[in-house]
Amino acid sequence: MNGDLKAAVLERCRRMEIPLAGVASTERWENPPFRPWMPEEFYPQSIFPEARSVIVIGLPVHLPVLETSPSIYYHELYKTVNTLLDQYTYRLASYLNDCGYPSVFVPRDGYGSIEVLQKNPVAFFSHRHAALLAGLGTFGVNNTLLTPEYGPRVRFGSVFTAADLPPDPMLTENLCTRCMLCVEACPAGALVEEDYPQGLTDTAACARNSADLARRHISPCGICIKVCPVGDDRRHYGRGAPAGGENLRHRRAGEHVRKYGGL
Repeated sequence: MNGDLKAAVLERCRRMEIPLAGVASTERWENPPFRPWMPEEFYPQSIFPEARSVIVIGLPVHLPVLETSPSIYYHELYKTVNTLLDQYTYRLASYLNDCGYPSVFVPRDGYGSIEVLQKNPVAFFSHRHAALLAGLGTFGVNNTLLTPEYGPRVRFGSVFTAADLPPDPMLTENLCTRCMLCVEACPAGALVEEDYPQGLTDTAACARNSADLARRHISPCGICIKVCPVGDDRRHYGRGAPAGGENLRHRRAGEHVRKYGGL
């Protein structure tokens, strides 16, 4: 395994100010940590047969902006983070190609629009499962990946590479507190109380809600990740658990933002 190359990749991540990065061997898809698991066609080595490792990066969704959701403010932050993920993973793949290891970046979503997602609610690759296998977090009741640093308020991008990189250990502690705030707050009623993967998001209901928000220019919803109490970012911003009530000044700030920029 090429430890020096991994160190060089992580240094590039540091210079690009990427706060979360991890590596998973493609063999981990063949030996999943739980069942049911995804079909083999979704494995990285099925999509890019040369792949031996998957590099996963994560960028935070800043909590004070997310607290205004659904809003034009969060809508624009979401687009910005997505653009950066594509740019950073492209640059990492290009670096690895220059080093002699065939590599490709994976676009952050992999579907054309909310309308497409309503008809076929599955992307061709799951970054959240890649992040799990790269040791960046664990799944929550809301079906998102929770990280120690940001809870579920993080977006992921991936790079498939032929380089054989040392994988990172997977997290063993389940970060979800099972508080059920996400289940209670979901405006589409798309979440259930069972743990993932036994409890799955009603993707049709979630997509319908997203489509309505998109018509109003204030998608995505973001509520299930907004209310989650997990993550060091809450302490960083001085935000307590949502169950403790919303600060009056924060509530007024959110109300102001939601009045403008969307329908």
